[in-house]
Amino acid sequence: MTQQYPSALLEKAVAEFSSLPGIGQKTALRLVLFLLRQDKDKVERFAQTISEMRHKIKHCTVCHNISDTDVCPICSDARRDDTTVCVVENVQDVMAIENTQQYNGLYHVLGGVISPMDGIGPNDIEISSLAERVESGKIKEVILALSSTMEGDTTNFYIYRKLAKFDIRLSVIARGISVGGELEYTDEVTLGRSIINRQPFDGRQ
Repeated sequence: MTQQYPSALLEKAVAEFSSLPGIGQKTALRLVLFLLRQDKDKVERFAQTISEMRHKIKHCTVCHNISDTDVCPICSDARRDDTTVCVVENVQDVMAIENTQQYNGLYHVLGGVISPMDGIGPNDIEISSLAERVESGKIKEVILALSSTMEGDTTNFYIYRKLAKFDIRLSVIARGISVGGELEYTDEVTLGRSIINRQPFDGRQ
């Protein structure tokens, strides 16, 4: 049965909320009605925050993590080990690894993985910029921390081929994460151990 709305504006707001991941029409309606019950100033602050976030957040020019500045706090932190780079799929993975407090190097956010089924090739993600960072000569180890999926493994192998000519250590996090598992949903202890127990990568794992 089609939901009937007493207001076209209400219907429009529900449609926008329900376009978000994991939010169905009923949940969207509850959220919109909740906002309608709040003070107008509170709703204005909420809308302002969302708008400001979208317009002002940048991608780090070094690692492609999100940041308020051109270079993110991790890349600009002199206390981090700048000879080690951990390659991840997305920003959520950076946050997940940081929460383990078991890693003190830098990151490189690919912005996705190679997925021919989805039309995503090597040139659609940040692999070339990773090679450029390694070519600079300062990096001694690259840790591959992609999800244990076919797409993640394909991306690992492509990166291996791309970086094989450089004199660096290439490693992969230990497979404590279930096949098909994503880093952001892995508990901190398991993820931390996977990083500590990382293994050399020869393109065959």
